[in-house]
Amino acid sequence: MNFRRGKHQEELEMNLIPLIDVLLVIIIFLIVSATFSRTNELQINLPTAEANVPQEKPVMIEVGVDATGKYVVNGKALVDDTVAGISTALQTAAAGGKEPTIVINADANSTHQSVVNVMEASRVAGFTHITFATQAGGAK
Repeated sequence: MNFRRGKHQEELEMNLIPLIDVLLVIIIFLIVSATFSRTNELQINLPTAEANVPQEKPVMIEVGVDATGKYVVNGKALVDDTVAGISTALQTAAAGGKEPTIVINADANSTHQSVVNVMEASRVAGFTHITFATQAGGAK
């Protein structure tokens, strides 16, 4: 006897929406709680260095040249304006210092020859480090 004759049997299907919701929550928890390993970093040991005594500062000799062609070496005016006289004054100012730097402070109106005389005297004295001092500001 078939008592269920009039009833149609519906197909059973599984509802996937709650399953997807649960899986998304689990994935979020896994991502938040996961520890990320740093495999792209290089593992290196850096060399160590001991602090050395700082080297002594190089000797600076300032040579001033004014507009009239007078020379001043470290604040002392020179009587002998020749290349030999300037060279002697530079050697005296160096006082045996190794590789002094000659800083030329030339007036804007000084002659080119006056500056060349200081450079030649530096060469005669054996000093190769020469620099020029400038003043900040624009041209007038």
